[in-house]
Amino acid sequence: MISANLLAIFYLISGILFILALRGLSSPETSRQGNLFGIIGMAIAITVTFLSIDNFSSGFLYVILFLLVGGSIGAFIAFKIPMTAMPELVAGFHSLVGLAAVFVAISAFISPEVFNLGTSGNIKLASLIEMSIGAAVGAITFSGSIIAFLKLRGIMSGSPITFPGQHILNLLILISIIVLTYFLCLNQSPNFFWSLIAISFLVGFLLIIPIGGADMPVVISMLNSYSGWAAAGIGFTLENTALIITGALVGSSGAILSYIMCKGMNRSFFNVILGGFGGTDQTSGKTNKEQKPVKSGNADDAAFLMKNASSVIIVPGYGMAVAQAQHALREMVDSLKKNGVKVSYAIHPVAGRMPGHMNVLLAEANVPYDEVFELEEINNDFANCDVAYVIGANDVTNPVAKTDPQSPIYGMPVLDVEKSKSVLFVKRSLSPGYAGIDNDLFYRDNTLMLFADAKKMTEDIIKNL
Repeated sequence: MISANLLAIFYLISGILFILALRGLSSPETSRQGNLFGIIGMAIAITVTFLSIDNFSSGFLYVILFLLVGGSIGAFIAFKIPMTAMPELVAGFHSLVGLAAVFVAISAFISPEVFNLGTSGNIKLASLIEMSIGAAVGAITFSGSIIAFLKLRGIMSGSPITFPGQHILNLLILISIIVLTYFLCLNQSPNFFWSLIAISFLVGFLLIIPIGGADMPVVISMLNSYSGWAAAGIGFTLENTALIITGALVGSSGAILSYIMCKGMNRSFFNVILGGFGGTDQTSGKTNKEQKPVKSGNADDAAFLMKNASSVIIVPGYGMAVAQAQHALREMVDSLKKNGVKVSYAIHPVAGRMPGHMNVLLAEANVPYDEVFELEEINNDFANCDVAYVIGANDVTNPVAKTDPQSPIYGMPVLDVEKSKSVLFVKRSLSPGYAGIDNDLFYRDNTLMLFADAKKMTEDIIKNL
């Protein structure tokens, strides 16, 4: 049994390591170090929590067993999951955090004596409020993350699902959660508690179904924030310092990231957080592809254009991730550099459906960090660029975002690829991107479509170079 003072010191050390982890993850150069800090901090928190238990009953063995089972499943998924499935994996893991918060709240409500919260029917008021908040936010996180997972996985349509009076219904349900919490604190009836959880699960579904694919990266970040606040709320209930610190860090950093992403995509933070309030119709902005001429080429054409260029900008996207073409891309860039061509990479904040997706893939292929630029840093360079090589990036290069007020991506900052002298667009077909709309860039006079698998096309270009 570890003393309370020593326990607090170790929890404080864990908290500091979590802060250092977030700091490290803010830059590709220090991300590995940040990840290591996070692992060490969590290992310390788990170890001292076990050491703080003064009564090792038979139930302790079940805790160890489930910890090993859960940890093994998590490790297996982490090793096997491809980078292309990372967005839905994140959404799935968020759902588990929310569900864990709900289960802890249920345990604390049924057996408050175990948690030193009082007795059944006479739970401390502060603990009851914390428990209610943790359970409600956890339930919303769980059901909302399930919908996000289904949309990202393609099991459910990425288009918004709306109906008349939807926002009024959401508002009434949120008010009912507050009312139920009040009456729960008043008489501590189990009926109010179970009703609170059930309605919170419903809110999660209703908040996420009206959000379209174009805003899904913000949703992932927002649900990340929710999971943190749910953990922090339960941390107060359990009087666990490490859980409070970790939950607050995740909740606040997720909220800040959501705000930054909304600002970067020209979206209203409150509109997204309230469930797509004021969102545009996802079906608008679609065009008839058959009526437009498209110029298509092959690897030989692409190699000729790039070989005779003085500057090339690479725009990687989700298609590159699906084809795992980052290593071939790096090899192609090396060949261009040998021919004296200046090459740089342009990354959109949400390329690949979540922040940092493309940066991780390029780092995996050992692409130098000083060649990778964010949208704000490189967008002006497209006007002076000879060739833009777009490899699977769709919505983030669509000029419609700047011209069509009816488009679901209108106002979202996009890469000004169309300003390049020549655009080489690698794509399997003319199918729309995740936002569900046609890309006007396909039909521009300076665009040459390269219909093929991204990795195969890039490898063919290398041969021609």
